[in-house]
Order: sequence, then structure tokens, then C-alpha cells
Amino acid sequence: MSLRICLIASSRFPVAEPFAGGLEAHTHALAGALLARGHRVSIYAAPGSDPALNVQTLDVAPYVPTEAARRDVAASPDSWMQEHHAYLSLMLDLQRTGRDRFDLVHNNSLHHLPIAMAAALDVPMVTTLHTPPTPWLESALRLSASASAFVAVSSATAAEWAQTVAPAVIRNGVDVERWLPGPGGMDAVWFGRMVPEKGPHLAIEAARRAGAPLVLAGPLHDPEYFRREIAPRLGDGIRYAGHLDSEQLIHLVGRSAVALVTPRWEEPYGLVAAEAMACGTPVAAFARGGLVELVGEEGGRLCTPDDPDALADAMRAAVRLPRSGVRELAERHLSLAAMVDGYERVYRALVDTPVAA
Repeated sequence: MSLRICLIASSRFPVAEPFAGGLEAHTHALAGALLARGHRVSIYAAPGSDPALNVQTLDVAPYVPTEAARRDVAASPDSWMQEHHAYLSLMLDLQRTGRDRFDLVHNNSLHHLPIAMAAALDVPMVTTLHTPPTPWLESALRLSASASAFVAVSSATAAEWAQTVAPAVIRNGVDVERWLPGPGGMDAVWFGRMVPEKGPHLAIEAARRAGAPLVLAGPLHDPEYFRREIAPRLGDGIRYAGHLDSEQLIHLVGRSAVALVTPRWEEPYGLVAAEAMACGTPVAAFARGGLVELVGEEGGRLCTPDDPDALADAMRAAVRLPRSGVRELAERHLSLAAMVDGYERVYRALVDTPVAA
């Protein structure tokens, strides 16, 4: 049965290539797969998102405070207010017309308002928890938890939310028909957002200790961090390839010997690890959060967090793994098809028995 699905995305970055991060890549893959299965999906996302996904722009006119409002020294930033009103406008619209247009709402954003206002809708909602608890999300969830079903992207993330809610677990999936196995190569690879909490500087240190060349790729979300910690470490076999789209990443990762994953926080999932394994490229990663569940003995090696020497040892061990076994692990446990199957089961349970407000 085809469902009418309202998919709420993040308003911060477009759901379009090249992706700003894993959340945008995940949202794009989920929407595309649902459309391919015959569902009618309307995705509410930031301006500039892929028009092939039937995008409704999630924005409002920029907020320009009056002179009187500017005198409030405790006021939130203008950008915070614009994002707040974008989600408020959407939720009020769904409150008025949601049942006429949709069978369910899937909140895939990181904003608190869809959770807080779920009880105001007459259409069921499922919320995917992509992060550990934050004060805004936790308070919204405690206010209106019974009005939404919840899914966590890993058992580790589900455990972090356990004091507030008991989410189902559906792992993020990789399109194994696109992320195809590659031949490997000599270089290590690191890809993701260039920010301190992702730790690319530690990947560089580990690669130097292991005597391996390293290619880094990803958007510069923190230019000052890149200038201070990454740029001075480039050269002598370490290079930055830029912000690449998926096809370029598939080519790069598939021709790499090992993928380094270096989170400095409890990584909720670790989509880059799943993408690397789909290419047959083994992973050397810090043992944090959801990565512990993804990277088994067949997929790579885990090591002590924040320790470049331990990561160098993990690199040396990971490159000896057979690439065919790494790929098979991704096909069995981390596919986009398996993820969408899981969400379809949640959707149909909601439509048959909506969550009580």
C-alpha cells in the first residue's frame, strides 16, 4: 500500500549533492528509496535541496528585529529565530491540513519543535533520534513523548535516550547498488565534516605514525579549525581533496586501502564507516558510540579513542582484511533496503494503530 509521507528534514543545509554531512546524505537516500517503492513523499527541507525529491522549502522570510528588539541583550540570534519560525510555520500548517494531505509524518530533523508539537497533529508521527540527548530535544520529548513513535540509529544511541524514551533501533543504510566495491590502493582515506569533534587531525597523526599516505575530503564547516589544525599538517603524503559529491567519494574510497574514522564524541552511528565498508574498504576507527556495532571483526579494527598510536596499529591490522568480506558485511547488515524495510514496518504500525496523544 502506498503511503503519503511528510518527511521533515533539517533546515540548516540543503538535502543535495555534495552533502553537508551524514544527516543530509541519509535523508536524501531515505526519500529517494521511499519514492522508488511507490510512496508519495513530500520532503520539507532547506532551500537548494534536490528538486527530484518533491521538496517543499522549509524556510520563512529572514527575521529582521526592530531597534527595540535589538536592545534585548538576552535575545536569541536572528538565525535561531528564523529556524524556529520555519519549523513553527510547518507544524501549524500540518495542524490545520495534515490529515487531508498525509498518512504520517516522519520527523528526520534535529529541531525540538516537531517533537514538542506532535500532540497537536491529527496524523501520526515517527521521530528518528540522530544524536545523543540534548537539552532542547530532551525537554521537548518529555513534554510530548506519547504523541510520537521514536527510532534510534544505533543501540548505543537508544541506550543514551533510555531514561526518557525506549526507541526502536533501525540502523542507517547505505545504497549498496551505488557504493560499489573498489580495487583498493595504497592511500588511507578520511572523509566527513572538517570539524574538531570529527578529529581529522588525529587521522593525520595516525597516518604519519603508520607511514601511510592519507587523503582527506569533506566540507570546511569550521574554517578556523582547518586553518589551525589541518592546513599545517598537509604535505609529505597528506593531502586535502576538497568537498566531494557521492560519485567522487565512491571512486576515492573504493581505491583506498583503509578508511579512518576518528570521532571525539560518542558517534551516534557513523555513516562514513558503513559507506567505506560498502566499497570493500576496511575501517580503522575509535571505539565510540554506534561504531562499535558497525565495525565488527569482518569490517575493520577498533581502538582506544583519541590515541593516534593505537589508530596506527588498527590501520596496519585492518588493511590485512579481505575486501570481499568487508563488502559482504555491509550487504548483510548495513544496506539501504534493510533500513527502508524497517521504516516501512514502523510506518504501517503507526497508520494501523496511531500513537495516542
